[in-house]
Amino acid sequence: MEPKYKRILLKVSGEALAGDKKTGLNYDVITDICKSIKKCVDEGVQVAIVVGGGNYWRGRSSGAMDRTRADHIGMLATAMNALALADVLESLGCIVRVQTAILMQQVAEPYIRNRAVRHLEKGRVVIFGCGTGNPFFSTDTAASLRAVEIQADIFLKATLVDGVYDKDPHKFDDAKKYDKLTFTQVISEELGVMDSTAAAMCRDNGMKMLVFDLSRPDNIYDAVMGENIGTVVAEN
Repeated sequence: MEPKYKRILLKVSGEALAGDKKTGLNYDVITDICKSIKKCVDEGVQVAIVVGGGNYWRGRSSGAMDRTRADHIGMLATAMNALALADVLESLGCIVRVQTAILMQQVAEPYIRNRAVRHLEKGRVVIFGCGTGNPFFSTDTAASLRAVEIQADIFLKATLVDGVYDKDPHKFDDAKKYDKLTFTQVISEELGVMDSTAAAMCRDNGMKMLVFDLSRPDNIYDAVMGENIGTVVAEN
């Protein structure tokens, strides 16, 4: 069976890396995620990853701190997560490159789009840290931007729920799950799966997104192979 997608952009939240601990890093959880990623690589899929930083820091909930500085702290949190993912993937036999949107050349390459694409073409996993490098932009927006820049076939958004719902399924028993919807609906109905900037980026550039549950890490592999999971979001 051939993979459905040749090049993917996978967004992994920081919270997912913490597992039940809620904060910090849970290496058992990270290893399970990375094993699924390696299965994709072994199938010849080109894998790029954007990682969040919510297991360490959330700029928008930092209280009285200046928003720009709070967001900078959040970007550094994503760099730590990127290095942790890289370490586990390398231990499994993957060749990995970490690129950051803020210069930190002792630990990572600077983000250069053409270099990232070349790494992917050579079968290396590329992990993008530090979001877009700018405050006021979420890591969802960074993931949407990188997906468009590297011309990914699909943006895989791994979350803590099994798709997109009309309201929070953890709070409402009558929440309705969507099988398919558009980015215009995500924005107009304020569905909360991603911020409006990220949704508009995907919509305006024809990017397709699949939202699925990461509590079963093999869903990454299943998504790449074209299994019917999660919610597909596409404008057309």
